Amino acid sequence: MTRQRCCILFNQPRENATSDELDVLDQVEYIENNLRELGIETYRKGITLDFINEIASLSADKPDFVFNLVESINNKGELCYFIPALLNMHSIPYSGNPLEAMFITTSKALTSKTLKKAGINNPQGYYPSQYTLLVPGNKYIIKPIWEDGSLGITGDSVFTYEPGYVAKLKNFSDSHWFIEDYIDGREFNISVIYSENGPEVLPAAEMTFNNYSDEMPRIVDFKAKWEEGSFEYENTIRKFPGMNLNPRLKERIESAALKCWSEFGLKGYARVDMRVDQNDNPYVIEVNANPCLSPDSGVVAATIAANLPFTTVLTRIISDLNK
Repeated sequence: MTRQRCCILFNQPRENATSDELDVLDQVEYIENNLRELGIETYRKGITLDFINEIASLSADKPDFVFNLVESINNKGELCYFIPALLNMHSIPYSGNPLEAMFITTSKALTSKTLKKAGINNPQGYYPSQYTLLVPGNKYIIKPIWEDGSLGITGDSVFTYEPGYVAKLKNFSDSHWFIEDYIDGREFNISVIYSENGPEVLPAAEMTFNNYSDEMPRIVDFKAKWEEGSFEYENTIRKFPGMNLNPRLKERIESAALKCWSEFGLKGYARVDMRVDQNDNPYVIEVNANPCLSPDSGVVAATIAANLPFTTVLTRIISDLNK
């Protein structure tokens, strides 16, 4: 029997790349080792700004499928949807989420519109030019539209709007920045993976913020995610509340995650991030198609909490290829 042959596609880190960009190499190694455990032959291909020719060359290579780990191109998240588009064009099967889901979920603004149209609870959103809609005294968070991994998010991203704040907002373009109501409460990451019986919601992970002062926003910003040794990194801890999670809240969280899977046409695996207010109302703040799969990632932590071997998870993902 001929062994399956897989090309692991990833964004080639730039020279002097920072930790968030280099993380993809940990993912490549982890996926590669586990695919080989499954008896699948692998090889790697890094993607650069020459991505049109790099994807075209795969037609000659003829892998049985591509495992798509491309998160950005030249560290620009808004370009990542070109990869599934080109794989589609060349009829190359690939893992994870399809073109349409990648395009919509990469944009926080499009994600927000899609959630609202589907009736899925989501914070109210605004472009910076719509500052007249902001209410003085209310808290908001400003985010880069096209980036993930908390890139561009700092403690200063959460702000209380006052009329004098308009001067700052005029520095942010509508094409690259988006403002949302700040949900002051708990934060959960919900991983979902494909199964033959329908998408499976893995145990809910709660991001906890230890030793944070009242003045510090409890968010997973860039420091919390990537800067080892920083206060935010050391005190932002992922926990799995398990049986201690209120059953009603658990049902609401899982229902919202499954609705996102269906509404966005997700495949293979995804992660849905939510904030929960003081009345246990969950608000979806982000839908992550093709989230990080490094050994210390949220998805992998959730598979461990679910007692699912990662080879089993990969088998499921491969069973849901885009062809």
